[in-house]
Amino acid sequence: MSVKIVFADKQQLDFPEGTTVAQAAQAWNSKALDGAVAARVNGVSVDLGAPLQADGALDLIDMHSADGLAVLRHSISHVMAHAVQDVFAEAKVTIGPSIEDGFYYDFDCDTTFTVDDFPKIEKRMQEIVDADHPFVREELSREDAIRLFADRNETYKVELINDLPADVSVVSLYKDGDYVDLCRGPHIPSTGKIKAFKLLSVAGAYWRGDERNKMLQRIYGTGFADPEALQEYLDLIEEAKKRDHRRLGRELDLFQTNDEAGAGLIIFHPKGMMLRYLIEEWERQEHIKRGYDMVMGPQILKVDLWKKSGHFDHYRENMYFTEVDEQTYGIKPMNCLSHMLIYKSKIRSYRDLPLRYFELGTVHRHEKTGVLHGLLRVRQFTQDDAHILCMPEQLNSEIRAIADFVNYAMGVFGFEYEVELSTRPAHSIGSDADWELATRALENALKDNAIPYEVNEGDGAFYGPKIDFKLKDAIKRKWQCATIQCDFTLPERFDLSYIGPDGEKHRPVMLHRVILGAIERFMGVLIEHYAGAFPVWLSPVQATILTVTEKHIPYAQTVHEALLASGIRSETFFDNEKLGYKIRQAQMQKIPFMLVVGDKEAESQTVAPRARDGRNLGAMSVEQFVALVREMCENRAR
Repeated sequence: MSVKIVFADKQQLDFPEGTTVAQAAQAWNSKALDGAVAARVNGVSVDLGAPLQADGALDLIDMHSADGLAVLRHSISHVMAHAVQDVFAEAKVTIGPSIEDGFYYDFDCDTTFTVDDFPKIEKRMQEIVDADHPFVREELSREDAIRLFADRNETYKVELINDLPADVSVVSLYKDGDYVDLCRGPHIPSTGKIKAFKLLSVAGAYWRGDERNKMLQRIYGTGFADPEALQEYLDLIEEAKKRDHRRLGRELDLFQTNDEAGAGLIIFHPKGMMLRYLIEEWERQEHIKRGYDMVMGPQILKVDLWKKSGHFDHYRENMYFTEVDEQTYGIKPMNCLSHMLIYKSKIRSYRDLPLRYFELGTVHRHEKTGVLHGLLRVRQFTQDDAHILCMPEQLNSEIRAIADFVNYAMGVFGFEYEVELSTRPAHSIGSDADWELATRALENALKDNAIPYEVNEGDGAFYGPKIDFKLKDAIKRKWQCATIQCDFTLPERFDLSYIGPDGEKHRPVMLHRVILGAIERFMGVLIEHYAGAFPVWLSPVQATILTVTEKHIPYAQTVHEALLASGIRSETFFDNEKLGYKIRQAQMQKIPFMLVVGDKEAESQTVAPRARDGRNLGAMSVEQFVALVREMCENRAR
């Protein structure tokens, strides 16, 4: 029997059944396999050695593509596991997926891994690569696979197989050399295809992410199609280390985390609080311009309200609870419930809509200790949260206006961004009809604003689909910040209504949205984006005044007071130190301007601004300097 295969250029060829993907691809184009690591047959990813058994479409997966890199990195994770077991004979393997920028593998091993072990692991990995072992796929019955891994004392693999659905009778394995692993695949044809890899770090990880299970050791690594791409990535990592907001937070005296206070709780120092104030005040002004009403709800609400909303059933593990007068209260993880109670406080007319409630609302979420990370993942944070209640026919214009707001905000702070539309997750509330309406509303608004987007299947909120804006920082890393969620369900649960033109009650739709997201998280991203060198309008300190000698302090003090009176954030450095030292200290603090005051400045009643990049701006009056700073702030010059 033969099979009909359609290739990327729409050419159709017939092959004997059982012909491999690689053989068919070479028959179609002699250079087709250059750079190919796997293929899709009728949309299903398979090995190049997979036999063709039915008619279908065949697309090759190139090593340089996102899908190709995922296949390559997953294959490298197998090689790493192979090498680890060769170096540490007692190590048991668990799971080892590819991730966005690389891969990891979790091990159960009595020996504690350190980065000092990486050279010998990498050396063994290179030997496996040089041996060019083919990745061989085998299929075994469930029982035979359990027996195989039990004989190898791979208890985690046995557990994984036992936990497969009862109707799974056959499992797939992959071998390279004498190493065998449980895996769906696909994999690259052989280990020799691996050209560039690097082990990066080691961390703890609970088996299956459950803190009740044993702590394993996770080795992270990365791999690329060529050494040049790997080196570019490693350079990026080094740059990211320089920009780490936790280090800069200490050096610039912005914030701290403290075990005495508790994990995931941020203590803002004066300069960090000033940065936060500037961001929040900008937000308040921009929301007022766009017709939002500022509101505020309490930190705790009765648990019955969280049950009514669905949070108790679908979000309880992320919440904190407390008892007051023998009544259980939920500490709010979100701000939406109070906003719905505000809406419901009186009868609403269609003429009142849309209503836009904005709250810089502090929320609390129970994050596991292992995922806490500086400002980026915390347990208490403040969201620039808003809920828009509108008629269904107003959805399109409201969503488009939010998207325009996000675009404006990203421009102010200097971020590019990408957009994803996330659809209904497996665990959700609401009718199919409402989910369809909500999803189409978001999709149509994106199309009407000509915003390109990717679809992220199944990653919506439990109450509605969402648009996620993923900003890109100065070194092209992506961060989730802004989001728009379309919700038909909570207005139904809370029986919200408005009186329409027909005099009848109608159900409003709710849009949940944030522009910057969690203020703490956004600050962390902003610190790394600017590497701590904030633009003048955002700098906690805009100018520092440096005296040449003690005799210049009286005039320098009058300059300082004049700047403060003019709204310029100024500080003084009058210590008995050499001027060069003072300048270096100010540069390390990344202050935009240093005002050096010596004999000439004191006599002429001027200042000599020096920019943090080393440029001398020349002598000018205090009034001229104030005008310069104000202009930069008004233009938000970066």
